[in-house]
Amino acid sequence: MWPWEHAIVGYVVYSLFSHLVYRDAPSGLEAFAVVFASVLPDLIDKPLAWQFGVFDSGYALGHSVFFAVPLAIIVGALARSAGRPRAGLAFGLGYLLHLPSDILDTYVRGGELRYDIVLWPVHPVESIGEYTDFFGEFTRLFGHYQQELLAGDLSTYMWFQLGIAVSAALLWLYDGAPVLREFLRGCLRVLSSGR
Repeated sequence: MWPWEHAIVGYVVYSLFSHLVYRDAPSGLEAFAVVFASVLPDLIDKPLAWQFGVFDSGYALGHSVFFAVPLAIIVGALARSAGRPRAGLAFGLGYLLHLPSDILDTYVRGGELRYDIVLWPVHPVESIGEYTDFFGEFTRLFGHYQQELLAGDLSTYMWFQLGIAVSAALLWLYDGAPVLREFLRGCLRVLSSGR
C-alpha cells in the first residue's frame, strides 16, 4: 500500500470516529498525528531494509504487531499525561490501522492473506530480491504505479483508490482543513503581531 493510501485510510477512519464519538472534527494536532502515524511503519522499515540492509524486507520492526501495540500504548499514555489524549488516540489508531491495511492490500493485489508481514521477529518476511537503495526502490515501484495510472485503463482497484482519495479530500474540507487551518491561523497571528 502506498503511503498516501495509508494516510487516507487513517484520516478517514479517525475523522469518522471523531465525528461519531466526540461530535467534532479532528484538530490539526489530531489530523497530523493520525496521518504521521499511519505512514510511520513504512518510514521505519523501508529505509532500514532498502537503504541500510538492516532487515531482509520492508516488513519488519515497524510493521510488527509486537512493536505497534506497545508503541501505541506508550504514545497514548504520554499524550494523555500531556493533556492531549485525543492526539494520542489518533496516533495509536493511525499506526495500528497500517497493519491490517497492508494485510488487506496483499490479499487484494496478490490473492493471499499475508499475516507474516506483521509478525516480525516471530515470522520474518524473506527478501524478494536485491534492493538498490531507498530512492531507487521507491522509484522502481512508483514507476509501475504511474504507468498504470497513465495507461488510462484503470482497474477496479485503482478506481476505488481514486474514489476514496476524492472522498477523503472532501471530508478533510468538511472538517475545516485541519493542519492547513492551524498553519494559516499561525501565519495570520505572526502577520498581525508584526504590525
